[in-house]
Amino acid sequence: MINSPTPPVRIALIGAGRIGTHHATAIAHDLHTAELVAVVDPRVEAARNLAEPLGARAEAEATGVLADPDIDAVVVTTPAALHHDLIVEAAGAGKHVFTEKPITTELDEAAECVEAAKRAGVVLQVGFNRRFAPGFIAARRAVDDGRVGTPQLLRSLTRDPGPYGGDPARTPLWTIFLETLIHDFDTLRWLNPGAEVDQVTAHADALIRPDARSDGFLDTSVVNLHFDNGAFATAEASFSASYGYDVRGEVFGDGGMATAGSGRTTDMEFYGPAGVSYDTSRADTDLLHSAYVGEFAAFVEAIRGGSPDIPTGEDGVKALEIARAAILSVQQSRTVRLEEVTR
Repeated sequence: MINSPTPPVRIALIGAGRIGTHHATAIAHDLHTAELVAVVDPRVEAARNLAEPLGARAEAEATGVLADPDIDAVVVTTPAALHHDLIVEAAGAGKHVFTEKPITTELDEAAECVEAAKRAGVVLQVGFNRRFAPGFIAARRAVDDGRVGTPQLLRSLTRDPGPYGGDPARTPLWTIFLETLIHDFDTLRWLNPGAEVDQVTAHADALIRPDARSDGFLDTSVVNLHFDNGAFATAEASFSASYGYDVRGEVFGDGGMATAGSGRTTDMEFYGPAGVSYDTSRADTDLLHSAYVGEFAAFVEAIRGGSPDIPTGEDGVKALEIARAAILSVQQSRTVRLEEVTR
């Protein structure tokens, strides 16, 4: 008797921007367990330009894909302010949901998303891609198998490629915490399993665009975290690294230290007249492509009833709690206890 192949998970992607374009292409080309069925964006031409070469249909509104019984899941890559409604509506329609970080920007809305997914019995995964990058996986393994020992000092950083070319006036307030350092907050929790952050002290300023400081645009930050198991952690971010995208992590314990993250796209080194060089890229979608594919593979596995280690909606809430505490710390120039933002 020949077993029939398991049908692919049918996915609709909502949001045809930069990261949505990457994710749609990765799902269509690199994820053999899923099928990209539709791309949704109110900019219909953008949706069509992305969808048609990938064999998917384009739609202007999410209503159609949420009502389509042949669609199993949605991938939300819209601006963060739109996540809440889409997640709640998708869960209510019985669709599994993968949402880019942050889960939302407000804690009460984030809790509603988690509750909606639980009520509907669907998977809700947040796009914390570092959990799926090989170096970070190996670092977590070194913690799990005891080589690092008890974590004592941790570090995570995100530096976006420069020169900064965005428009501060069009950048949502507190982006550096809610959409950039949110990755680092999740990474630090993940590298210190079983512990939770209980205190946050944050500093942030406009060092790249000082002219935008008066409008509240912050482009550089360092955040100190204290965990309830005694460990200390540092998260830092910059919007303008001259050498390109830079993501690194470190966990130090009484047994050793593990580091993760590199600007290399391969492990090839070239030795020539100009010295030693290696393959690199300035783009996150190049450096972390395998991690992006890995998180979608885990999403499909979870939908099919497996139990992969995925960043859940609850993880999205925990990271957002830290981000909100960091914002309060900057506003009031003091250390903030997590219970102040969670009660």
